[in-house]
Amino acid sequence: MDFQDVVRRRRMVRRYSPEPVAPRSVDRLVRNAVRAPSAGFSQGWGFLVLDRPEDVARFWEAATPPARAARPDRWLRGMRTAPVVIVPFSSEAAYRRRYGEADKARADDAGWGVPYWHVDAGMAALLILQTAVDEGLGACFFGVPPGRVAPLRAAFGVPEDHAPVGALTVGHPAPDERPGGSAVRRPRRPLEDVVHRGRWTS
Repeated sequence: MDFQDVVRRRRMVRRYSPEPVAPRSVDRLVRNAVRAPSAGFSQGWGFLVLDRPEDVARFWEAATPPARAARPDRWLRGMRTAPVVIVPFSSEAAYRRRYGEADKARADDAGWGVPYWHVDAGMAALLILQTAVDEGLGACFFGVPPGRVAPLRAAFGVPEDHAPVGALTVGHPAPDERPGGSAVRRPRRPLEDVVHRGRWTS
């Protein structure tokens, strides 16, 4: 698929068909994810790939607040139809170790102005979203509620120094799945409102 078509067609899909996702497609999603840039080539990320029904069900059990699980709304019911969930994690410790090495350590280092461990994992997540489009699949990135991070780690044996930056559902869009969410209620901001050439203008 042409790259501009991938960019144009990328959107969040929130309901999926029962059709399974080919293992080669899942492999390509994560192979492309690790091509994302990372500060100092720290690569302080990890990707939890859940493509068996029992593992996907365990994810939703761990990641969903009990009150919401008891009364799932339309969004949750739709998202739970996804046959694949990928959870990108970032490790601040990996970045701090990398920047303590001789070729990166600096006497005038004032610390991290931006948490690049999260930024880099987010860029990897975007590559998963774009690869899904190129594979003819749908995907959706969403957050893990803060109170469910510990249960998620416990359910899958994730190390304490890895934090989920979100999660992605992946699958074939349901035949009647339509664009939803804020993107259909809010217009895209014009390019001239967000791009400032040479000087920031209001």
